[in-house]
Amino acid sequence: MSGELILFFILALTAILTAAGMLLSRHAVYAALYLVLNFGTVAIFYLLLGSPFIALSQVTVYGGAIMVLFLFVIMLLGAEQITAEFSWNSVVPAGLLGLALVVEALVLVLQKVSASNLQVATSVIDAAPEPLAKQLFTVYLLPFEITSILLLVAMVGAIILTKTEKKG
Repeated sequence: MSGELILFFILALTAILTAAGMLLSRHAVYAALYLVLNFGTVAIFYLLLGSPFIALSQVTVYGGAIMVLFLFVIMLLGAEQITAEFSWNSVVPAGLLGLALVVEALVLVLQKVSASNLQVATSVIDAAPEPLAKQLFTVYLLPFEITSILLLVAMVGAIILTKTEKKG
């Protein structure tokens, strides 16, 4: 086994354990910190793939900006004191929805992906920042905007869920 393969397996185990820790954590701050660790392992995956710009972007955008925003919202709203209780009743519907998402993704991948599309995707990943930005803001503008809207909705949802009414 090569050193790179051993590093990959160690990172894969770390990514799985930090994701599980994030999902099973009873405290919001600990879950956010597990997510930071997960983002770090994903950044190292990008380095292993030979894409240092995307790795740096992963650390800067997700590990830095997004997590600071999440932690700020958690601390501002006092959600660090809210603990989550695990219930098997919520696992079954979530598991079914997750399975449906995986099946849908597989169907889309099998229908849409061809060998020529894979070559275009890998050339974009290995690109310098300028061609990558041009692709991101021209070809992939709609998914980029949808992602930003989803992050905004998640933040507003967190505020609404943790908001307490003031007694006047």
